[in-house]
Amino acid sequence: MRYAESLSQPPMPTPHDPLDPLLDRWADVPAPPADLSAEVWRRIAQHEETLHGPEGFWSGLDAWMSRPPFAALFITSCALLGLFLAEVRINRQQRDQSTELARSYVQLIDPLLKVGEPTRIP
Repeated sequence: MRYAESLSQPPMPTPHDPLDPLLDRWADVPAPPADLSAEVWRRIAQHEETLHGPEGFWSGLDAWMSRPPFAALFITSCALLGLFLAEVRINRQQRDQSTELARSYVQLIDPLLKVGEPTRIP
């Protein structure tokens, strides 16, 4: 019942605001020029051209990497390549250690062999 009564009462008067005369003057807005739409679209196209720049390798790469599936694929590929290269390096180190161990074993068994002489492991 109170809601219905509040609708029938007039709204409260607003106090005088010093900006009211300025806002009243601002209400007289001149009509926009006839070619405003064309000018806006020309500026948008000009901005997009400067934004994208000439098509090149880096802009193409940026376009591809801005897509989440390709970015995730690139990161996964880099991680797998890093793991592969680490495995190759560890394999080479283990091979060198095995060779050195065999060489020192042969030197221990036959001390007359020269240290710098390459030995063949049967």
